Amino acid sequence: MSTLTLLAPDGTTSRVDLREPAVTAVERPTAPLTERVVYAAAHVVPRAAADNTPGAPADLDWDATLAFRHHLWSWGLGVADAMDTAQRNMGLDPAATRELITRSAREAQSVGGRIVVGVNTDDLPDETATEPEIVDAYVRQLHHAEDAGAGVVLMASRHLARLADGDPATYRRVYRAVIARAGGPVVLHWLGEAFDPALVGYFGGLQGPDTVLDIMGDAGSKVAGIKMSLLDARAEVSLRSQLPAGVRMFTGDDFHYVDLIAGTDRTHSDALLGAFAAVAPIASAAVRALPDEAAYRALLGPTEALSRHVFSAPTWHYKTGIAFLAWLNGHQPAFAMVGGQHAGRSLPHLSETVRLANACGALEDPSLAASRWHDLLALAGVPVSAGRRGSAPADRPLSEAVA
Repeated sequence: MSTLTLLAPDGTTSRVDLREPAVTAVERPTAPLTERVVYAAAHVVPRAAADNTPGAPADLDWDATLAFRHHLWSWGLGVADAMDTAQRNMGLDPAATRELITRSAREAQSVGGRIVVGVNTDDLPDETATEPEIVDAYVRQLHHAEDAGAGVVLMASRHLARLADGDPATYRRVYRAVIARAGGPVVLHWLGEAFDPALVGYFGGLQGPDTVLDIMGDAGSKVAGIKMSLLDARAEVSLRSQLPAGVRMFTGDDFHYVDLIAGTDRTHSDALLGAFAAVAPIASAAVRALPDEAAYRALLGPTEALSRHVFSAPTWHYKTGIAFLAWLNGHQPAFAMVGGQHAGRSLPHLSETVRLANACGALEDPSLAASRWHDLLALAGVPVSAGRRGSAPADRPLSEAVA
């Protein structure tokens, strides 16, 4: 199979040539990356026979879920688990989250892979919670993660955002109390409202950078870094320049990561990105090319268009694109997500995802990806034979083709 059939929003189809992958399996590293500290945020795979309906408890295909983490480790990347990419607050319930952390941490230890996991307050039963309840919820999850042997990312909490209502002092008190009870250094997480509207104004809005620096000052060596996911490169660079010595900036900016990771002569961002789960081989090869910035950019630069599309508004549905690409690349048996979230993107949106993944060489097995994509089109009643190779406008309206 040498071409891909694409579907436009108006129902017309076109075809483009399949490209070879940008990086092949023979280029795998033999150890974790050292040029930057890089984590890929991993998704979860539901069991095929599970009740994958909205609101149902997560029922995971553990073989496929853990195999995907081994795929990331095999490319020298670390795994960031049980975070928003794993559908925290969008289908991954507390019981499944705890089991995911336990299992993933055990698998990481078996191969010497890096792992950090998210801890949150999402096991609190009520939407509202008191300050002591929020602290206790954080600490309960933190100790579970530490006991499992994983590094800790203190995720942004919806409960805390609601309680603080923009007050920096409340954030500072809660984080100080939680970090004081941590057994080792933690990573903070600043997740913007594009990813979760409930987190608008987190850390005090415009005062957020000062709040973060105050929290770090309170914690001293017990803060190892911060993951910044505001999709605002200027804000990240500004805060990065003010971080205490030894504290890392982990970019979570899926729109601007190429420049942020490259950095300047004086400073750069490390990475904790959902986008890297979709382009692990390319991300690995690009980071290993550093300090040759031209080679780095030649590999990683073309992936940013794919990431911008996958993370386009409504951004919180980016997880659909991550799972879709994992399916195309043979890392899960079906295009399915916990809670039915695979319905979060339209077929034309997925078509553009396929086009961009092909263009940047992110289809690891192009023939398999094309076959799976064409099967999905056929299931929707779209004829895969329509279109001329390389044509931009399609040949026939879908309505005519189906009729």
